[in-house]
Amino acid sequence: MIPLLIVSLLSLLDPSRQSGPSLSISPKILSKSGDPIRIKWSGVDSPSSLDWLGIYSPPDSPHDLFIGYVFLSSDPAHLSSGSGSVSLPLPNLRSNYSFRIFRWSESEVDRTRLDHDHNPLPGTKHFLGASEEAGFEPGRGPEQVHLAYTDREDEMRVMFVAEDGGRRYVRYGERGGKMGKLATARAGRYERDDMCDAPANDSVGWRDPGWIHDAVMRNLKGGVRYYYQVGSDSGGWSKTHSFTPRAKDSDETVAFLFGDMGTATPYTTFYHTQDESISTMKWILRDIEALGNRPSFVSHIGDISYARGYSWLWDHFFTQIEPVAAQVPYHVCIGNHEYDWPSQPWKPEWARTIYGTDGGGECGVPYSLRFNMPGNSSEPTGMKAPATRNLYYSFDMGVVHFLYMSTETNFLPGSKQYDFIKTDLESVDRKKTPFVIFQGHRPMYTTSYESRDRPIRERMMEHLEPLLVKNKVTLVLWGHVHRYERFCPISNFTCGSTNPAEDNWEALPIHLVIGMAGQDWQPVWQPRPDHLTDPIYPQPERSLYRGGEFGYTRLVATREKLVLSYVGNHDGEVHDTVEILASGQVLNGGVSGAEPKIKVPESFFSWFVKGASVLVLGAFVGYILGYISRNRREAMSSPS
Repeated sequence: MIPLLIVSLLSLLDPSRQSGPSLSISPKILSKSGDPIRIKWSGVDSPSSLDWLGIYSPPDSPHDLFIGYVFLSSDPAHLSSGSGSVSLPLPNLRSNYSFRIFRWSESEVDRTRLDHDHNPLPGTKHFLGASEEAGFEPGRGPEQVHLAYTDREDEMRVMFVAEDGGRRYVRYGERGGKMGKLATARAGRYERDDMCDAPANDSVGWRDPGWIHDAVMRNLKGGVRYYYQVGSDSGGWSKTHSFTPRAKDSDETVAFLFGDMGTATPYTTFYHTQDESISTMKWILRDIEALGNRPSFVSHIGDISYARGYSWLWDHFFTQIEPVAAQVPYHVCIGNHEYDWPSQPWKPEWARTIYGTDGGGECGVPYSLRFNMPGNSSEPTGMKAPATRNLYYSFDMGVVHFLYMSTETNFLPGSKQYDFIKTDLESVDRKKTPFVIFQGHRPMYTTSYESRDRPIRERMMEHLEPLLVKNKVTLVLWGHVHRYERFCPISNFTCGSTNPAEDNWEALPIHLVIGMAGQDWQPVWQPRPDHLTDPIYPQPERSLYRGGEFGYTRLVATREKLVLSYVGNHDGEVHDTVEILASGQVLNGGVSGAEPKIKVPESFFSWFVKGASVLVLGAFVGYILGYISRNRREAMSSPS
């Protein structure tokens, strides 16, 4: 394809192009990631619903290598006047943007070139015009700031992205105006050749990821608010953020937990994006602000950004979570959409249909470098790509011990991961942390996808569930299925007693699926008349609550009791709760909680019948009242 520069030069030589559409942008210099730019156009002859605006970065990208597009008819004025505007909040990709208008017709729709939702990608044959370049103000400091715990309770890790690998720092202190402590950040990056497959290593998906910087703030006082900035004098400093570190002897734990969130984009791109992620972050930010100086953290258990090889979606994700992740630690574990690729090193015969191409060729590289979780777990990729990190780890936060696993790499007996899980569970000090929460991506228990992941579930139940039961794990949290589901205290598909007075009572783990934070490919639990062939997943007795709303879970634990609540994005309210004592006794939520009723819209016919029934009833009542009134009048007029 002809680069934009050559196209622009040709347009200057062709007088016929001078009367084409005009395209303007404002502002031309944006202050920070997420700031909106307004694109205006006019002079589009014979406007069509298929006219479209392409978003490009770098600005000289070939026509077919857009990062996204918007149909001009998104502004209704376009179809009547050939003019309009659109406002797009954009992340800083460390390269300028440009915008181009194209005409596309029905006859040119290519049904073989589809996006992830099976919609045809727009054609670039008829180029109409381009804008000037837009960029970001230099010297504003690093972006995509996010925190994480380390292996030490008096430390806090901070990571961020800058345009180069020059020396950067974090300066911090207990007062915003006096941040006297300084720590130097390590810088690293990954390259296109590190990726394992397309689209991650292809020109359509690859964009420069910038330099990832990693620093650790040390000797922190638990429960005291700290203020910090990241950057340098030469490259600029970020805005001032703040956080409250965990306290070693705290009697409280607060956390926000979910899976499968993804990110939202203001345009259509090659893959489906997750608009509901905006609401998830909004409500969690509300909850964090209500906590004041009480420490908390976020746990995102797999399927993080859903970039799947389109690297700019990672930039969207980190820009979107920064208001939360810059003030509380943001912890993750790996999911299929960060990792899976055809030649991944651990792929036993029984898993051939499970581990496929879901990672978009990233093979865990962006996930491994953009996050740095506690511990030092890693597995080689068997390729040029660096080893995959952040696979399994644990830490204490208040009264809860949190343990993470990788469902995408070897967890069978004899593996490093199995040995870590076994040793970790057996060494938990229940006097210090009376509650234990185990987390991973693909679920051991679910009433959806009963056949697709069955081989991995069977092996998890055979090898991991005995460890969870023996060591009296309190909660087991999973993602992957994009719903909320809570099970009874369970072992080997059998619900345990919830009454400690019974002879057979024992504290069993409660499994929950919490993959409802943003991705909207939902399993079907209710029959749909327009999808008669879709499988329906009935709700067995062991499944106590299933929720179809997007949302997250909120955990609050004291030394005596743990409460986990399911918060819905549609209203920010609690829709399910389970309470567990330190002994393992379930106070509520242990008995069947009815699945939320789904209000089915009534048909016109049902409304007609109801209306007719009301009219008939009204006529009947009117007749009775009239009959009584007439008799009374007759009685009053007759002689006594």
